[in-house]
Amino acid sequence: MPSASPVVKKTPKSFQDLPPIRVRREPPTIPEAVAAAQDLADELEHQVEIAAGLIGLPVDEIRPHVLAAAKAKPERVPERILTAGSPNRAPRTVIVERRTRPPVIVERRGRPPLGR
Repeated sequence: MPSASPVVKKTPKSFQDLPPIRVRREPPTIPEAVAAAQDLADELEHQVEIAAGLIGLPVDEIRPHVLAAAKAKPERVPERILTAGSPNRAPRTVIVERRTRPPVIVERRGRPPLGR
C-alpha cells in the first residue's frame, strides 16, 4: 500500500508579489463614437461635442461624420406583421411601435457646503 504524500499548503500571495496590472486603453472608432453620441443626445451640436470628447479629436474633424450619420439614419415607421389565422378567421395584423426614450438630463452640482 503506497503511503500518502503529505499535504502541501500554498502560501498566500500578497498584492506586492504580483506584477502591476496593465490596462489597455483604446479610444473608440469614429463610427462607435458617433453611434454613442446619437444615443446620448438629440441635437446635432451636442452629438458632435460628445463624439469629439470620446475620441479626443477636434470638433471640426468629427462634424462631417456626425452629419453624414444623421442623414443616413431613417425615421422608423411602425412595422406591420401578418400572422396566419385559423381557417375560420382572417389573418390578424399586429402593429409594433418603437418608442424613443426621453432625453437624459444630468444636473451638475457642486460640493455641498461643509457644516461647521
